[in-house]
Amino acid sequence: MSDHRPKPAKVVPLLRPGTFVTLDNQPADLPPFQLIQCRGGRCWVRQQAWGQFVQWEVEHERLRAA
Repeated sequence: MSDHRPKPAKVVPLLRPGTFVTLDNQPADLPPFQLIQCRGGRCWVRQQAWGQFVQWEVEHERLRAA
């Protein structure tokens, strides 16, 4: 008899465009990022000071709602 148990599914929080998020290891003095969009486990975020067309692509699992 095997002791294999199904692993629980990893729950990824729903993050909506326009919400503010932080990275899992973000320094406290860095302001939250604004979420642009998420697709296929990747998200695009930006800092308000960067301007509209400068974005950073990060893994969805690294983000937390601010």
